[in-house]
Amino acid sequence: MSSPLRTPPRIKVLEALGAIADGRIEVLSDKEAVVKSSDGSRTYRVYVDVSRREVDSTDNGTVHRGYVGYPIISFLMIKKLLPINDKIATSLKGVPWRKLNEEYKNYAKVMEIIIKERNLNENEVNKYIDQVLSLLRRMGLKRIQKYNEVTEE
Repeated sequence: MSSPLRTPPRIKVLEALGAIADGRIEVLSDKEAVVKSSDGSRTYRVYVDVSRREVDSTDNGTVHRGYVGYPIISFLMIKKLLPINDKIATSLKGVPWRKLNEEYKNYAKVMEIIIKERNLNENEVNKYIDQVLSLLRRMGLKRIQKYNEVTEE
């Protein structure tokens, strides 16, 4: 049983890039990885089989909200299936994503704060996000249930 995943909120592209910048992704095999949350309190299991367009992850976005979660995006970036913008990535090192998302409960506001605080070029950031989301849409990923629950450690 599989279900198509929706395009994620724009901020998830930046969260994925931040995970890469922080070195929070451990590749286990060609199809599996483990991604640590920004505050280190959670570990997400990720499965990607691009040839079958099948993915799974134990993050909330994928499990409960039905969109491609940032752990999947970051693994696709590591696998060179989605582009990495090194300049933006470097600026996203150490962003406390979970804390900011919980504090503001508004992804657009959090993005605005990060762009301002990290001195990022908003046009460059938006062009990059558009590029990644466009490629992601074309992949037409669907979730197969490989893992059972959201993982917390």
